[in-house]
Amino acid sequence: MAEFGDLLRALGEFGLYQKLLILLLSLPLLLNPFQMVGQVFMVVEVPHHCDTSWILAIGPNLTQEEQLNLTLPRGPDGHFEQCSMFSPVDWDLDSILAYGLNHTEKCSSGWVYPSEQPPSLLTEFDLVCDRAVLNDVSQSIYMAGLLIGALIFGMLSDRIGRRPVFLICILLQGVFGLATAFVPHFYVFMAFRCVVGAAVSGIMIAVVSLATEWVGVSHRTKALLVTHTAAAIGDMLVAGLTYGIRHWRLLEIAGSAPMFALFFYIWVLPESARWLVTKGRIEEAKKVLQKAAATNKRSLPPELLEQLKPEKEVKSGSFLDLFRTKNLLKVTLIMSCVWFADSIVYYGLSLSVTDFGLDIYLTQLAFGAVELPARISCIFLLEWFGRKKVQGILLLLAGLICLILTGIPEDQPVVITVLATIGKFTATAAFSTSYVYTAELFPTILRQTGVGLCSTMARVAGILAPLIIPLAQYHRAIPKAIFGSIPVLVALFCILLPETRGIDLADDTGNQQPLDEGVHDHFHVDSTKTDQEASEKMNRSRKTSGDKDDYDSLSSEDLEMLNYDLSEKEFFI
Repeated sequence: MAEFGDLLRALGEFGLYQKLLILLLSLPLLLNPFQMVGQVFMVVEVPHHCDTSWILAIGPNLTQEEQLNLTLPRGPDGHFEQCSMFSPVDWDLDSILAYGLNHTEKCSSGWVYPSEQPPSLLTEFDLVCDRAVLNDVSQSIYMAGLLIGALIFGMLSDRIGRRPVFLICILLQGVFGLATAFVPHFYVFMAFRCVVGAAVSGIMIAVVSLATEWVGVSHRTKALLVTHTAAAIGDMLVAGLTYGIRHWRLLEIAGSAPMFALFFYIWVLPESARWLVTKGRIEEAKKVLQKAAATNKRSLPPELLEQLKPEKEVKSGSFLDLFRTKNLLKVTLIMSCVWFADSIVYYGLSLSVTDFGLDIYLTQLAFGAVELPARISCIFLLEWFGRKKVQGILLLLAGLICLILTGIPEDQPVVITVLATIGKFTATAAFSTSYVYTAELFPTILRQTGVGLCSTMARVAGILAPLIIPLAQYHRAIPKAIFGSIPVLVALFCILLPETRGIDLADDTGNQQPLDEGVHDHFHVDSTKTDQEASEKMNRSRKTSGDKDDYDSLSSEDLEMLNYDLSEKEFFI
């Protein structure tokens, strides 16, 4: 019976077919960063004050300066208060000029903004003063959408396939992203953003499986992280797009409408052949594999295709399967914490782009530019040092930089921005490492469910990050202290995870799970050797000793133990 790895080697582990697939998976990720951080540039703070036009009914000939002097109190700095005004009275103008106004109240008739200011979310929906918190709430609701998408589309993808989920999410992001530009109320805006967040999450976790399940062991890291470089380029495009288009509705259209150009994916995007095999849909898998081989100018031996059968009747993995075995339970809990830490520090820095003291567009460009080398460097770091070490060290560095930021004075914006950019580098690299590592740790029938659960924890952190940032009003160091301490703590748990470098993907929960690094190094097990080769070698060994009947009666668990025993004997021989 052929192993899926044998078929990948026969058709080409990273040929033209896989490269075209990676390109297709990368295009939506160019647009995702706009949905992630675009709103930050729609609520840039502008001067404002209460609308006090009520006094013009009494003194229509008042100049603007006179109107403001009579109706607005001044703060300790001598500037007009932005969120309070003198209470309207029914006096005549002479009485107001003679006695003045003393009682203040909150703005009751809205606010006035600079006339030359293009319409923004802040000015159109009055997201100032007491209503300013609605902006942070809307960011958290978007993150809640990411969470919902991770929960729904992660499990759905394991049941109905990666391709349908990917296409559905592209449609949802395009439709609701464009519709956001035409909303009449801010609460409708938040509802649509929630749906867009769910779609973005579905796209991101579908990319993980499609990028890793179509390539060979030695190309998994490169395949997935190349798609992530598209997100880095998208971050830089956000800086240019938001700088050039200041009208928030036009900006929404420009950032969302290009998604409709990807509808041709209906005809060209393939399903994961590995997923088809685990579901017993062998004929469909054969057709997709033959097409891939033809594109790569390879030929698949007919006898190899005929041997392609699921090892046993495979049922769909469920959420509870993540907690049934000790190995999966450990992986699930630790990686969920890792994703939470990744997200809290990544979004904590990304959403604070307006707080570093320099031009926000240049800061965003720097943040995007630093993501590109961060993601590319992971391709080499993960192959040189392994997943476990890189994951732990990057998380530790990201957390430490955030903690250092708590001690930098506010009058050092350049130092703060440089350190924040370095922190963004390490946080981005840590997040990219998590995508690769998680996809390798979970078996095929649970991969999307596992990635979905981990992504859910990341979205919980994403929901909390915008709500933590306002804590700076009590002390400026509080947000950065929270964003930094969590990754430092979680980094310590990474030493408990198994290493997956060079190990083939598991298909179901019964397959051999990645070995602990120490065991792997001690016995020098060839991790790319298929179970079929190991079983055949064991069979030959038993034939020569006359114990074949006893061998055939062994359970799969006993076979696994004997395979390791054989590897140990070969090492010492």
